Amino acid sequence: MSKIKLSSHQYRIFLLSCIVVFCNVCIAPAAAVPGKGIEYSRHDLVFLPAHQLASLIRTGAVSSSQVVDAFLEQISLHNKGLNAIVTLDEEGARKRALQADEALARGELWGPLHGVPVTIKDNYATKGMRTTTSYPPLAEYVPDFDATIVSRLKDAGAVIIGKTNLPQLGMDTQTISPIFGVTNNPWDQKRTPGGSTGGGASAVAAGMSALSFGNDIGGSIRIPSHFCGIYGIKPTENLVSKFGINPGFPQGEYRSVRHLVSCGPLARSIEDLKLSLKVIAGPDNKDEDVPYISLAEPEKRDLKTLRIAWMDDFGGVPVTKETRLALTQFADKLAQKGCKVERTGPNDFNPEVIWSTYGEIMDMEVGVYTPSFMRFVSYLFGSFYRKDVPFLEMVYPITYDKYMKAMTMRDRHVSHLEQFLDEWDVWLCPVSCTPAYRHIKPKRYFGPYAVYDKAVLVDNRPVNYLVANCSYTTVFNLTGSPVVVIPIGYTEEGIPIGVQIVGKRWRDMELLGFAGQLDEVAAAFRHPPGF
Repeated sequence: MSKIKLSSHQYRIFLLSCIVVFCNVCIAPAAAVPGKGIEYSRHDLVFLPAHQLASLIRTGAVSSSQVVDAFLEQISLHNKGLNAIVTLDEEGARKRALQADEALARGELWGPLHGVPVTIKDNYATKGMRTTTSYPPLAEYVPDFDATIVSRLKDAGAVIIGKTNLPQLGMDTQTISPIFGVTNNPWDQKRTPGGSTGGGASAVAAGMSALSFGNDIGGSIRIPSHFCGIYGIKPTENLVSKFGINPGFPQGEYRSVRHLVSCGPLARSIEDLKLSLKVIAGPDNKDEDVPYISLAEPEKRDLKTLRIAWMDDFGGVPVTKETRLALTQFADKLAQKGCKVERTGPNDFNPEVIWSTYGEIMDMEVGVYTPSFMRFVSYLFGSFYRKDVPFLEMVYPITYDKYMKAMTMRDRHVSHLEQFLDEWDVWLCPVSCTPAYRHIKPKRYFGPYAVYDKAVLVDNRPVNYLVANCSYTTVFNLTGSPVVVIPIGYTEEGIPIGVQIVGKRWRDMELLGFAGQLDEVAAAFRHPPGF
């Protein structure tokens, strides 16, 4: 029988995992003595999954103060090079961690994330903490309330250590902020971590945050997860409240952005995504679109019973050879495990129509807030930019009839994909045309929006910037489907490659269960070197 050789880091993680299991079985929470446990290295603590950290804290193997100090040290060592965390509440985090330890000493457990440090995208309201949305007029804005996601994390016991960078108003697939500057990818600091939740993805990948929370209207959770080699979920549209996003703007009599956007976590394991989603999902009486949906985990299926469809071509938009190879090899691995695997898609799947419908709804729901003069100027002079991007549409003028026509078309696409997923448990697709690429500077800004004239190279073939980044993600913003991203491989240069795992609407926990089984087959997750 061959011997398995472990690196020193893998050995430490193995020992920690054994200790976690022992503590869960043998130590009662009431008997825990926080801060009196074994000393762990900073490196071990900051790369443990959040659910394991929570268990260690809960059982007294480590204190929340130890954990928070480890993350703060990691931030001090690496954030300067990454620029992922833009507002750090060091004093508040240490105070909250001490309170968490004192509560445990009294036998009080706040919740499933008791004492665990997390970060929040800087377009969620955080009471008493600067929230800029990366928009210069809000550079010093401090809200007096929490977004629903933030309040639920606090109720679950989390320690919010800071806010993460994003592009202006979250409207880019790189993270270039006019306030805070550029965020870098921990796998290669000359490359982008993606956007718009690029700061959160970079922080999680580099061990500067146990979990981070973002939002996704065109790929903003999924692209950074893919580029940074971590896990992310765009939940079913309206499973998680949108209350508290983009605070500081004047509030109108109505809220028009009712579709396309989802709020969710980024993490270093599928179990962490499950834990996070249970914490943040559900109605809050503030976002009228959020219903009650059970988040009970269904019984685990035998891997051999899974029916897996996959596709690497949406409307002829190319992906790199390494992306296609990684997806093909992953599909082959699943077939070898006994899964039913087939390269296929819905019979009536028409990406061009889907992209166009997405663009129309995006324009009408977001564009209604744009001043009339700017919309007129955009209509006159923006056609040259829109013509090359199938999901950049402008509806001028906006009318009720046009909106209802687009929504009817959307419902048709939702129905088609749901019918397809009656036959298949999941659908695997690329996240974007390429893995993380070198930073690209915008040519200019049109209002708050970055305009690019440089293409993204797909195996040396130039592809329009937005087409290369968003063609494979916007499809599922239109349908509102839940999508999990996991790493499945690496390029020859060592840059991560992720995959989208698409499931049926409202079956997010079932999808996460399937994703966990697929992740075991992929076995591709690792930490970036040097961190």
